[in-house]
Amino acid sequence: MQKLKTNTTWFLLLLVITGNIFPACSNKKQNNSALTEKKIAVVISTLNNPWFVVLGESAAQRARELGYEAQIFDSQNNSAKEAEHFDNIIAMGYQAILFNPTDADGSVLNVKRAKAAGIPTFCMDREINSKDAAASQLLSDNFTGCVKLGEYFVKEMKQQGNYVEILGLVGDNNTWNRSSGFHSVVDEFPGLKMVAQQSADFDRNKAMDVMETIMQAQPEIDAVFCGNDAMALGAYQAVLAAGKADEIKVFGFDGSDDAINAIAEGKIAATVMQFPVLMARKSAEFADQQIRGEASFDSKMPVEVQLVTAENVSKYLKSN
Repeated sequence: MQKLKTNTTWFLLLLVITGNIFPACSNKKQNNSALTEKKIAVVISTLNNPWFVVLGESAAQRARELGYEAQIFDSQNNSAKEAEHFDNIIAMGYQAILFNPTDADGSVLNVKRAKAAGIPTFCMDREINSKDAAASQLLSDNFTGCVKLGEYFVKEMKQQGNYVEILGLVGDNNTWNRSSGFHSVVDEFPGLKMVAQQSADFDRNKAMDVMETIMQAQPEIDAVFCGNDAMALGAYQAVLAAGKADEIKVFGFDGSDDAINAIAEGKIAATVMQFPVLMARKSAEFADQQIRGEASFDSKMPVEVQLVTAENVSKYLKSN
């Protein structure tokens, strides 16, 4: 009887031990499965702008079409939040990052940390100031686009008048590439005088406030050049509220649906059409190539842009 009791005790102990071992093995298998799951992160500077919403959603959609789980992270134009996103993405074992940076210099460290963790980053629309940190940088040709816009601006202004420039984020290279392209043309005409230049961070509401303040200090304004369409629409709201919509011409950059419609309605003079869907989808395809070991793309590639004015806006209206 004692021997039977002892054997029974050992048998029960064995059941307890194996019962603990096998669930542990099962959990380990599940964890390993999670680590090998196909995942791509999409990190966007801000989702408080319809243009960037299109960029982020297009990137995520293409990644999903290619067989990946895709999650969009909103940095809210905050470099600290962007760094936090990268920490989480690295810890969660994503295989690639489709990235719209908040800052050309400040975002470099995040990309380098991801690279060190074996996660390649693919910049969309905005660049970082590093030649080798990102796997690729697919960017609109901002300088050339604003050369075209500057030429149209000079023509519309008849080479004469006072104008305002509303800049985007000062830490974003797009801001300065657009401004430089514009000034490379406009500064050649001494009859065109810039009476104010101020940043509104690519934000519509900030641009409205900035324009209101500038108009109070500078009552004689003939035009305003804005670094993106969101700011152009905000500036137009300020101009309209001041009863000067027929006096001040507004110029933007992006080719957003709202801006295209505003051009068709005679509210905005011109914009430059970017192609966020193209940049987003191609970046997702580059990431897929890299993950599969079949990468065949350049590290930095410009994407052609197009000038949109009242003369050709009908081609860009969605109803067509």
